Amino acid sequence: MKSLACLAFAVFATVNALIDPALDNHWQLWKKVHNKEYENMREDLTRRVTWEKNMKFIMLHNLEHSMGLHSYDLGINHLMDMTNEELVDTMAGLVVPPRALRTGSSANKWNSTQKADLPDSVDWREKGCVTNVKNQGACGSCWAFSAVGALEGQLQLKTGTLVSLSPQNLVDCSSKYGNKGCSGGFMTQAFQYIIDNAGIDSDSFYPYTAQNQNCHYDPAGKASTCAKYTEVNPGTEDTLKQALATIGPISVAIDARRPSFYFYKSGGFSFILFCCYLGVSLCSFVIRSPHIPTVCQDNSLLQWGHITALSLCALAHCMHYHPMNLHIGYFVFGDP
Repeated sequence: MKSLACLAFAVFATVNALIDPALDNHWQLWKKVHNKEYENMREDLTRRVTWEKNMKFIMLHNLEHSMGLHSYDLGINHLMDMTNEELVDTMAGLVVPPRALRTGSSANKWNSTQKADLPDSVDWREKGCVTNVKNQGACGSCWAFSAVGALEGQLQLKTGTLVSLSPQNLVDCSSKYGNKGCSGGFMTQAFQYIIDNAGIDSDSFYPYTAQNQNCHYDPAGKASTCAKYTEVNPGTEDTLKQALATIGPISVAIDARRPSFYFYKSGGFSFILFCCYLGVSLCSFVIRSPHIPTVCQDNSLLQWGHITALSLCALAHCMHYHPMNLHIGYFVFGDP
């Protein structure tokens, strides 16, 4: 018993030695601002170590940004006490099904060969097609938010009314299509549920709870239907750019494994290669060289990046280089 107590004390002392006393006030202030409370002193110290590690990462990144080594900067937010593994497990709930299951009878390829002139920029937010950024909480439901984001845009374009649709409806009710609620899912399976169900409720009628529940869809709260969904043929950024410019907001998946993604603050976020982990909605682009920054409405973290600028070039190349972990762009045709 005494040996166990000595071991516990040694572990406590080791963890305590990893923290910087100069940051004591900052740690207390951060906890107060973000309403952080822990069960005991051991958890407080463990979270403090992670917080300081992330703080150092942000400071070094921003120093490099000031020297022109990065196109974006990072900022302190409410996720600072979580490890990268915890963030990915909690937030990145995209489960990519086999290609055959992504291209069912309701899907077809969109690969425009038109070379019509496109505008220098398109921002669907300015056209009233994008709802407010939402918070998915501690639930791997990014796929559901991504799906409703694309459908909300099409609904507004057709009816002139922007309605926030219910991701919780998808979390609770689309399991037989392969989705697993807060444990992950995919957008095409969400679209197929809406098609077969002949509708999806509004967010106000079927509010989000960030947890799995029994399905209680009610036609009385139906705010939209979906006629079909279409896969943007992967390969080049021009294909995705044309779809985004001419169709509307598009449901996509991006890599959310890097810690810099969760602490993003501002600037153009660009990766060379992507794998599918987090579902978001593309809603605008601005043509520049050598990259084409694309604005994503990220529905995961309301207190975090809000609107994120990504490289459309990187998105398109993911489609080209990752046949097994494909970035897919989807748009939908909805009926009110």
